[in-house]
Amino acid sequence: MYKSFYSLSDNPFKKEIETKDLYQSENLKELSARLDYLKKTRGIAVIIGEPGSGKTSALRSMADSVNPSLFKVIYFPLSTGSVMDFYRGIAIGLGEEPKFRKVDLFNQVQDAILKFYNEKKITPIIILDEMQLAPNKFLNDLGILFNFAMDSQNPFILILSGLSHFMTKLNLNQNQSLNQRVIMKYQLTPLNKDEVRAYVEHQLKLAGANHPVFTPQALEAITLRSRGLPRLINNIAVDSLLLGFQLKAEQINQEIVFKACEKDTF
Repeated sequence: MYKSFYSLSDNPFKKEIETKDLYQSENLKELSARLDYLKKTRGIAVIIGEPGSGKTSALRSMADSVNPSLFKVIYFPLSTGSVMDFYRGIAIGLGEEPKFRKVDLFNQVQDAILKFYNEKKITPIIILDEMQLAPNKFLNDLGILFNFAMDSQNPFILILSGLSHFMTKLNLNQNQSLNQRVIMKYQLTPLNKDEVRAYVEHQLKLAGANHPVFTPQALEAITLRSRGLPRLINNIAVDSLLLGFQLKAEQINQEIVFKACEKDTF
């Protein structure tokens, strides 16, 4: 539809993008550097940000970049099941047949992590997403589950990712045993005005654009309405392209962007 009209070979704002093609914002560069440090030191990290800020994309980039002979990545979003489902999922991810009792699952997961680290020389990377949904009791459990040799060893990497208010929960007194063991904390912030422009141009270039599709004023409007959040930028840009195609506009201007935003609440 709008792709041929704007001489694009693909949807420039699709979700299915290879990690090597992700726009390298200053935020993403900094986070990537910290995650590289984490791979060397091991331990627990926390990554927070607003919805649509790019947390999952950054984690996917890390997962795709690690050497599978040195690291084993297990990703688990807490929104997909109960806490016991999480323990079972981690056990399965580590190649184990999950035990039935919680205490047995604890021991099974710890033994499997040690087996990977000591015998196979592989560090498990366990990524837990949507951590703002985790109850305090679960956070206490994590402090116990990832305590090895009286807290003298870190044969694992545990990344806790969630919305910004997860940090408030982590700072509560009852969660200090886990909070104090976190060695890296990072908050993804929205793209600034220049980065929004560069992001849109980057995405369009990936899709084969050979001329400016959005006017400078349109990019300013996208910045304003998206608040610099990549997911919202994508949504607004696609709606603007669709409307621009309907209006047969050679370029997307500021007015088209605002009209596109009237159809949805961003």
